[in-house]
Formats: sequence, structure tokens, C-alpha cells
Amino acid sequence: METMNSWGNASHRIALIGNFLPRRCGIATFTTDLLAALAAESPRSQCYAVVMNDVLGGYPYPPEVHFEVRDKHLPDYQLAADFLNVNQVNVVCLQHEFGIFGGAHGSHILTLLRHLHMPIITTLHTVLTDPDLGQRAVLKEIADLSERLVVMSHKAECMLQDVYGISAEKIVMIPHGIPDVPFIDPNFYKDQFGVEGRRVILTFGLLSPDKGVEFMLDALPQIIRQHPDIVYIILGATHPHIKRECGEAYRLSLQRRAKELGVDPHVMFYNCFVELKELCEFLAMADLYVTPYLKPEQIVSGTLSYALGMGKATISTPYWYAEEMLAEGRGRLVPFRDSQALAEQVIALLDSEVERHAIRKRAYTFCRNMIWKEVARRYLEIFGEVEQRFQWRPRSASLEQSAPLTPLEMPQLKFDHLRRLTDDVGVLQHARGIVPDRAQGYCTDDNARALIAVLMAQDLAPDDGELLELGCRYMSFLCHAFNKKQGRFRNFMDYDRRWREEAGSEDSHGRAIWSLGLIVGAEKPMVLSDVALELFDQAVLVMKDFQSPRAWAFGLVGINAYLGRFSGDSEVRRLRHLLANRLFDLYQTHASAEWPWIEDTVTYANGKIAQALMLCGHALHHSAMFEGGLQSLAWLMREQTDCGGHFTPIGNEGWLSRQGKRGRFDQQPIEAFTMIEACLEAYWLTQDKQWLSASRRCFEWFLGRNDMQVSVYDYKSGGCCDGLTAHGVNRNQGAESTLSWLLSLLHIYTHLGLKGDIRKPETA
Repeated sequence: METMNSWGNASHRIALIGNFLPRRCGIATFTTDLLAALAAESPRSQCYAVVMNDVLGGYPYPPEVHFEVRDKHLPDYQLAADFLNVNQVNVVCLQHEFGIFGGAHGSHILTLLRHLHMPIITTLHTVLTDPDLGQRAVLKEIADLSERLVVMSHKAECMLQDVYGISAEKIVMIPHGIPDVPFIDPNFYKDQFGVEGRRVILTFGLLSPDKGVEFMLDALPQIIRQHPDIVYIILGATHPHIKRECGEAYRLSLQRRAKELGVDPHVMFYNCFVELKELCEFLAMADLYVTPYLKPEQIVSGTLSYALGMGKATISTPYWYAEEMLAEGRGRLVPFRDSQALAEQVIALLDSEVERHAIRKRAYTFCRNMIWKEVARRYLEIFGEVEQRFQWRPRSASLEQSAPLTPLEMPQLKFDHLRRLTDDVGVLQHARGIVPDRAQGYCTDDNARALIAVLMAQDLAPDDGELLELGCRYMSFLCHAFNKKQGRFRNFMDYDRRWREEAGSEDSHGRAIWSLGLIVGAEKPMVLSDVALELFDQAVLVMKDFQSPRAWAFGLVGINAYLGRFSGDSEVRRLRHLLANRLFDLYQTHASAEWPWIEDTVTYANGKIAQALMLCGHALHHSAMFEGGLQSLAWLMREQTDCGGHFTPIGNEGWLSRQGKRGRFDQQPIEAFTMIEACLEAYWLTQDKQWLSASRRCFEWFLGRNDMQVSVYDYKSGGCCDGLTAHGVNRNQGAESTLSWLLSLLHIYTHLGLKGDIRKPETA
């Protein structure tokens, strides 16, 4: 398992969804502070926010905000999901409170979450003990879509399990963050607020009628009689939603009440939303902090967390969070709506300096694990854990088994993107999106695949002269790639037409032999057959010295096709026998009933191994070899079929080891293609229709029946995305991926016996 330090020290994209300063609310403050702490603890990561706007035009946000959602406008939520997916965010952290999202019970947020391709961690700022049916349904679905639920109190942990039936394994307790400030004497800051020499009681937070400030005002006459130097500071702007609906009616009612009680000289109203630095100064000068809230149903309070974190002696009504935080002598609790009890506790603590300072010290010490640095580290630990688990077990909805493909449901053959990648030299390796990337140059691997694709397509549409032109270009590349002195194909060529090596990889040579053999062995001779035959003859025999099993497998498929036409070529027959037996020897050495494979790790293009064993076993009348190929193919299908019934290729990130470790992502189109080709080969050799179903399952991976439920094939460009990651598709459309798609589609077309104009425009 990846540690927090390794994950936090790497480069990631982390997106927080919620509100953000300068919007005035507790969620905005929390999201802003958490993002800043995450960025500080993971400096190589890109941390940004997706925010909800409750006013037209939004707010003057800082650069950390990258996307804004109109909270009542449902289409914005889908757009936000698209934005996060396109930007390949590694992990999303949702800040949830029912009231900040649109729809019934804030249900609009579900549209965003359902369409995300990365793991979701949800921080719950509200947990209701008696939710109605709508609230329960929304929270339950959020829990289902989230890898973890973060709560900030132990009571919330219990409520999620008892009320909502959520598994304890999904719930994580991470405390509310607080600024890291020293433990200082309250008198240090009093002079700058004009209260030097006086005792200060403080209440702060956005002002609203449920804060119970009137009960603290009612307690003041009794307190002042005992401590005439007291001053009560009420710090905070009126809550924006309250202000829009009722204006400043509540604040004005408090001011009138103070005047009627005769305590107005002892009360100071600060009608402002203060920045963190100024807030810390206000808190620092307070001798007592009071939260006289009116209702018990508050599962977290940022204001109470900040006060305790600064070592304030606190008196509170017993709402849920206060009961937990003030336990074990960290503060005093009084009944709801009880001014007399408030007055008695304030007087008692002001009378006893020893007890007041003991409470302060206990509170400050208890909160050391709540400073933002520690909280951010805990979040990063969770992010790293869930991202790694998500790659093994991505979130996907259940998929129904689909009906067999019919010709009308087949995507139209479309060579637009292959043409885009091809210049007068050959096909370029890579692309940025759909734009060819010249800096990466060309390779023999892709030109060999492209040659097969266009000549298969030409067989389906023989009157298309443009396909022949492309075929000539790719054949020309292979001819130029062959180094006669070495007897080997070079592989990589820079855009300036300079080769990077004298001899390429054995795998690239095997792919070249594969393509040349298919051309030579085609049922109907092609105009390029003579050139292919000459090159095949020069290049094939060197393969007897190769060590790569995949080079053997690619070469053997081409050799079998060649021998289908030139069966009397004794040298090539002996080479087939040699390479096929080498491949089968590997199978016999490594295979077991539980692991019918040629190596201790299953890596890439695996279907080609099984295909080569089947073809050669059939051609050589070697039943054990043939059965070994079938068994390995059946096993590969089982290993690469999800419990939902869809194809899940072994990922490049970790492969599949004999010890059972498997990489779920990065899933590659080449794996789907080689499995399609092998399954169709198995059908042609056995006439067992299970292989048709298997080939269809692999083919549908391209079209969206996959872990992410997104199409890897791009219907608009005609290209194919470079892979499927835990966060969605890799939107680059390089040659290998596009050719894997085209070859897969061409094999399905050939199997169905389809003909037609492949240049026909795409239709729905």
C-alpha cells in the first residue's frame, strides 16, 4: 500500500467540491483552509476547487477556484463532472451539506458524482439523526458513490452506522482543522481592540436566530453585578441567506434587547466577516468563549474548534459537537435556553482563575492533532489509499448483458484519424488529443499494423484507391526500415527521418513479419504481395535467434499465413516448428491448472500468445499445443472479465502476477484487439460459439462496456483513445490505439462478411 508520504510527495490533481471564500459561510471557510493545507503538505500536487454559486455572477474567487457551478442549474453539475474527468483529476473531495446544492434535499450533486471517473471522498458537515426519506436517499447514494466518508466527530461515526446502515470500514474520523497558534495570555491583544483592563466574553460566527445570542444577553445583568469590567463581543456578519430573507432584523433585535436590559455599554457588535489573522486576534484576547446555540442537532462547529484550538475557556449549550469536544474538563456545558445557568458558569470561571486556566490548557493540548497540517496529512493518507484501491476496484454501475451485434449496430469503418496521423513518410506514433505529435516520430510497429489495416479494408472495399496509396506508403516504410547488413528491422525513426538504432526490438521485427506474412498469404493476391514476399524472405529466418516470446508469437502468426500459400517452403516450416515448440516449452515449464500461462507475469498483447499456440498446434497436428492455446485463452478471458460481465483488460500499471497482484489500469486497446483476434481464431478452429460471445465482449470494451462506462473509440474523429485509466480515458489518440480499434473492427466486419463504402459518413 502506498504511504501518505510517497503519495503526498508525488504530483497529483486534487479537486475539492464545495463553497469557497470570499463566499461567507462555514463550508467556504473550511474548503479554503483545507485546500491551502493540502497544497502546503503536497507541494507538487495541483489542488483546486469546484464551487457552488448561490448568487448571480458568483464571487471574486482567487485562482484556486477552477470551475463554478450555479447551484440551482442542474446542467452545470454535468459540466463540472466533464471538467474534472477531462482534467484527469486523481481524487475528488466533496464537502457536503444539504443546503449548498440545488434540487430536492441537495440532490443535484448526485448528477456530478455519478459521472466522475475518479475516487470520491466525501466530508460530511451535517449528519441528521432523523432524516426524512429524501434526505436519507440522497445521503445513502452519496455514501455508495464515495470510497470514504469523513466525519469530524465520533457521534457522527455512530449515527452513520446506526441510522443509515453504512459500514464502519467506509467511515473515517478526521477532526475539524484549526490554525496552529501559540498558547498566549488574553491580555496581549486587548489594547488594539480598546478593551485593555477588561474581562472579554466572545461569541463569533455568522449571525442567525439559532445561535441563541439573546440568552447570553439576558445573562449579562447578573454577570455585570459581579464583574462590572465585563465586555461581551459579538463577532460576525449576518448569515447571507438570513440577510437576503430578513435583512438585519435579528441583529437589530439583539441591539434593542441589550439597550432594554441596560447592558449596551458592555456589548460590542462587530458586523463583519473577518479574515483568519484578525479572527485569531479576536479569539486571543477573549477570556471566555460562549456558544449558546439553541438546538442539539449540530454535528460539527468550526467556531468551537477554533476557540478550543486557541486554548479558550469555553461555555456552551450541549449540542452534539460541544458535548464531545468539551468532555473531560475541556469546558462547561449549560442547558439550552437557560440564561441563569449561563450567568452562573461565567461568574464561576471568572471568579476562579486557576480553574479557568486549567480548562484552557486541557483544551489547547487536546486540539494539537487538529491543526491544519495534521488534518491535511490525514486526508492525503486517505487519498493515497483510496486511489490505489480504486485502480483495483473502480466504481462502476451494473451492466446488463447486451444482445448480439447486428450489422446495423456496427460502427462505420472510418479511417479519418489514421489519415490524419499519416504523412509522406508513414504513420506517426503519437498524438496530443487528435493532433499528430511530430516530436515522437515514427516506428516500424505502427507502420506494420497500419499496413495490415488498410489492406484488410481494401479487401472489404476493393475500389478504394486511396487505401492502396496508404498501403504503399506503409510498405515503403517497412522496406526502408529493413537493415540488410543486420538482417533486422529498425524500429524508431525521428521526424527528421534519422533512425535511432541499427536494429530495433525483437517484438517490432516480429510485428513486421506478421504483417508481411498476412499480405503474402492473403486469399487473393495483392499488388503489394511481391514486395512483401521479397522482404519476408530476407527478414524471417533471423527470428531463430530471437528470445522474446511475443516476437515469436507475432512472427508465427505471419509465418502461418505465409505457409498457407507457400506450404512447401521447408526452411520456413522448420522455423515455425522451432519457434512454436519454444513457445510451447515455455507453456509447459510455467503452466499449471490455476496458471495456464507461459510466464510468471501476464503483461501485454497476451491474446497473440494464445493465438500462436492454437494456430501452430492445429497446423502441426500437435494436440497438446493446440489445447494449451485454448486453455490459456479461456483463462485470459476469465481473468479479464469483470463480475458485471464486461471485459477488463489487465492494466499496464502492475500487470498480473502469479502471486495474484493485478493492475486494474492503465487498460490498453492493444489487449482488447489481440483478444478479439485470438477469440475469432478459436471460433474458426473449433466452431464453438462461446468464442464469438467472448470476441464481442472484448469488442464492446471499445464502445463503453468497460469499467468506466465510457467509449474509448471516438466516433467523431475516427480515432481511439490511448487507454482507460482510473479517471477515465486517456484522450490522446495515438497510432497503436487507433490501429488496435481499426483492426478489431475490421476483424468483426470480416467475420460478419460485411462489404461497403468505408468512407461513408458516420450515422447515429
